[in-house]
Amino acid sequence: MVRLPVLKGPAVRPTGRRLPAWLKRPLPGLDAFAHTRQVVTDSGVATVCQEARCPNLTECWAKRHATFMILGDCCTRRCHFCAVRTARPDPPADDEPARLARAVGQLGLSHVVITAVARDDLADEGATHFARCVRAIRTACPATTIEVLPADFHARPECIERLCDAQPDLYNHNLEMVERLTPSIRPQGDYRRSLEVLRLVKAIDPDGLTKSGLMVGLGETRDELIAAFADLREAGCDVLTVGQYLQPTLDAHVPVQKYYTPDEFASLEAVARSLGFLGVAAGPFVRSSYNAAEVFARTRTNQASPTTGRTIDLHDVGDADRNPAG
Repeated sequence: MVRLPVLKGPAVRPTGRRLPAWLKRPLPGLDAFAHTRQVVTDSGVATVCQEARCPNLTECWAKRHATFMILGDCCTRRCHFCAVRTARPDPPADDEPARLARAVGQLGLSHVVITAVARDDLADEGATHFARCVRAIRTACPATTIEVLPADFHARPECIERLCDAQPDLYNHNLEMVERLTPSIRPQGDYRRSLEVLRLVKAIDPDGLTKSGLMVGLGETRDELIAAFADLREAGCDVLTVGQYLQPTLDAHVPVQKYYTPDEFASLEAVARSLGFLGVAAGPFVRSSYNAAEVFARTRTNQASPTTGRTIDLHDVGDADRNPAG
């Protein structure tokens, strides 16, 4: 019998209220889950699924999907929404690109998302190591499309260009939240700097795809969200994800201010589509890497054939958030 591990799940009841029905998840298929867990464990590469206490871990691992987090599991920044621990990181492991590429092959991934902790301690903030990981996967798994999700590199053009030179298929950098909330919740980040990252990526590779994500439920207004959507489009962002913030711990992270309903997500998605994003995914459990393969495939189709419909929605990427389990 396969035993599910004790996972570092999010504490999402900051006020003691029962969770809304749409925030409940079914149990995973155990065989595929166990295979993914074994591959991840053997690789020695961290996953954001575990370190960030993602609520989609069981579902994604049951599909043999995992989002790998390179450059260690200690971040040099302290964001008040994030479960990844802040500490002095170890030097980058020289063999990590090879171990990562081997794990991607063992999982048979058609599309992989690689993210990383912020490495402000390194001269290039980890850009060279990130590029090595992309190239290792490209060599070992040439059919796999690669999505990168790095920190902002302080919007340094030389760092962003170094990663772009490795030719990822999609460059993802999260705006995370509306501008007003950024200084207090993401004090070492910067809203305008994150927008500049996306502009720089487009300047370096005008035909490449860019993506960004926002959390809701932190105290933002609808008007602020729509303004953030518009800022992302102005920066050339092609794909947008919008998901519910879930508080990782009760005492060390900012509390949830609101649980958005599936209908509210549908309304936000419609607004985003009207702004011209090539792809939009919005829903309670949506995260940057959730159903990323399907989102990428649909986005690339829309990029190639813009007259056939420029955006996707969650009905197209197989998300069950609109038909929640009771």
